[in-house]
Amino acid sequence: MSKEFLFAINTDTEEVIISESATGTNKIKYIEHIKKSDSDMLYHAVNTLTCIAKSAKYDVTIFRKMDKVCQLMYNSYK
Repeated sequence: MSKEFLFAINTDTEEVIISESATGTNKIKYIEHIKKSDSDMLYHAVNTLTCIAKSAKYDVTIFRKMDKVCQLMYNSYK
């Protein structure tokens, strides 16, 4: 099974919260927090992903493409 990273934003601490989940399961494992100052681009990408998810005109295709961008940015950050 492949793993996918899950992203969330903590606006109070200005951090990206990274978790992972194996495809096909509902188990989530915490990985790390990344400060905005450590990866400004990742922070803004995840913030955009969050805005897409909250949009009244939610588009799953756009969401998946932005999620892929976040996955790539995080893999590059690691």
